[in-house]
Amino acid sequence: MKSRFISQWLNAFLADHKLRANSLIITIYGDAIAPHGGTVGIGSLITLIEPLGPNARLVRTSVFRLTREKWLVSERIGRKSYYSLTAIGRRRFEHAFRRIYDDPHRQWDGDWQVVFAGGGILSAAQRDVLRRELLWEGFGVIAPGVLAHPYANHDAVLEILQSTGTHDKVVVIQGRSLGALASRPLQELVRECWNLDTIAADYKRFIDCFRPLARAIKAARNLDPEQAFCVRSLLIHEFRRVQLRDPQLPRQLLPADWPGDSARQICGELYTLVAPKSEQHLTSVLETADGRLPEAAEYFQRRFNDATTSRIEALA
Repeated sequence: MKSRFISQWLNAFLADHKLRANSLIITIYGDAIAPHGGTVGIGSLITLIEPLGPNARLVRTSVFRLTREKWLVSERIGRKSYYSLTAIGRRRFEHAFRRIYDDPHRQWDGDWQVVFAGGGILSAAQRDVLRRELLWEGFGVIAPGVLAHPYANHDAVLEILQSTGTHDKVVVIQGRSLGALASRPLQELVRECWNLDTIAADYKRFIDCFRPLARAIKAARNLDPEQAFCVRSLLIHEFRRVQLRDPQLPRQLLPADWPGDSARQICGELYTLVAPKSEQHLTSVLETADGRLPEAAEYFQRRFNDATTSRIEALA
């Protein structure tokens, strides 16, 4: 039986948020379909997404665009079409989603990764593309042509340099802060180079949106599988949107009341609450060329372990 409260919440959310079908499909493929092998029939995908707003025509158009952009690849078997994540799509997904399910704020020892992209070796177009990719990875501009990030992902940076054709045209240096890791000069540098106020505001809106829902679901006796899937998809879609703008700085460099911690706790606990029922819905709706959706990969069970292995205070 569907919950009236959840139905009202979903209707209000969908009325207040303009969801882009392409982006929503990427969220659903990455969060829900990838753990089950990454391949589903287009007809079942349309049925799955329909409660979230996009109609059949829009889903087909969006899937076609994602195929053209190398996120997905199609295979026709008989009269049915099946769409899978491409190898490139899987890498893009891992790049975009790796920070969502695991707490990124590990202990920081003062290391920095610095990219020097100035000088005349890079063309203006290459410099712009490289700058955009590094900013997306969380780097900050600390001086003209100089970008830096504490404990940046080395493999991700190397992939960016190779994909932009700049690996032999820039200098990458790893350095270390001298002195206190939470000193006032470092705090001032963070304020100048990263727009944390805007990101904090995004996290607070996320908290205000999902905390009441989390409390209601936590108190519910039962949960409708379709509603659980809708909540899970919108939860990850919104959390991903904020995460992609968060530079993932060490806790020593963040304000003491950083709302990203509460947002992650709420997201982790709510995800854990809706995941079992949402999995039931996925397996009842989605189909592959071999029939039923295969069981989720083992890594699915490890999502948000940091948010569920200890008592969560964020919903209190």
